[in-house]
Amino acid sequence: MRKHMASFEIDCTAYLNADGAPLGDLPDFAGDTETVVALYRAMVRTRAFDTKAIALQRTGRLGTYASCLGQEAIGVGAASAMEPGDVLLPSFREHAAQLRRGVTPVESLLYWGGDERGSDFAGPRNDFPVCIPVASQFPHAAGVALAMSLNREKAVAVAIGGDGSTSKGEFYEALNLVGLWTLPAVFVINNNQWAISVRRREQSAAKTLAQKAIAAGMPGEQADGNDVIAVRDAVSRALARAREGAGGTLIECLSYRLGDHTTADDARRYREDEEVKAHWKEEPIARLRAWLVAEHGWSKTDEESLLRGAADEMDAAAEAYLATEPEQAASMFDHLYETLPGDLTTQRAEVSDG
Repeated sequence: MRKHMASFEIDCTAYLNADGAPLGDLPDFAGDTETVVALYRAMVRTRAFDTKAIALQRTGRLGTYASCLGQEAIGVGAASAMEPGDVLLPSFREHAAQLRRGVTPVESLLYWGGDERGSDFAGPRNDFPVCIPVASQFPHAAGVALAMSLNREKAVAVAIGGDGSTSKGEFYEALNLVGLWTLPAVFVINNNQWAISVRRREQSAAKTLAQKAIAAGMPGEQADGNDVIAVRDAVSRALARAREGAGGTLIECLSYRLGDHTTADDARRYREDEEVKAHWKEEPIARLRAWLVAEHGWSKTDEESLLRGAADEMDAAAEAYLATEPEQAASMFDHLYETLPGDLTTQRAEVSDG
């Protein structure tokens, strides 16, 4: 005898098409001009930061940097849905989310310039620093969510990672814990179709990455990652669910990496320019700008003022970053242990004397 035991569906949220035209009824917040302009401003500001950071790296004044070009809607949408008491656990491509959460451009430039003082955020004090090892932020998020649950806090841990991170063991282990213990966590996957040079279809045979949540006993869904309204709506619903005690959610945001993996990469070695050019038609900033113009009276003057202000802000941030006195070499020992072991104490003294 054979008996059907389970079935599932994966929904995808989308509100604006590539031209910025509505696909149907939009959530209530999309009708508020101030809210939509704030989302747009945050994406434009992120792209201005991205442009400045790449220019600094190319001129030898910043370390290896991971651009989020074309993926701004994911970080902005997720962060704009979060409350101040929530905790963000970012990968190395989440500049949009960090800036929206209150990390300053100067702090971020310091970090990417190799100065750990850039991780000492003046704003979101409980947010985690950038996570470079792929997928290790997800177990961290499960731990944060467990602490929130034990403390009966109405807060949520939000971890963001790339499509490649869903192929790592740490991701599955964290997902299992969130599902098993009904933890208040939201895992956002930026499926930009590339894990460095490996295409999405070469990473997993799963039809969607969102369905990986099903085995963990929690819901998974997709959102159009080029539509900031869709991302914010999907993350808002997931956050509300977590606050109500219903547990975690996995959200796969569909996007495309328009730039190189990092400034140490040359994507032309493994993909054609024509492919990238086609995806420029889907990018999130032009899409929301079209909606703003059509429905919220966004003008050429508004646009020029925003672009000028964002550029000026990032120019000033770069000047402040470059003018910052470097940390002493001995500072590399300062945040490793509560009490530094003897051998490292000796090494620290040697570095200080040198």
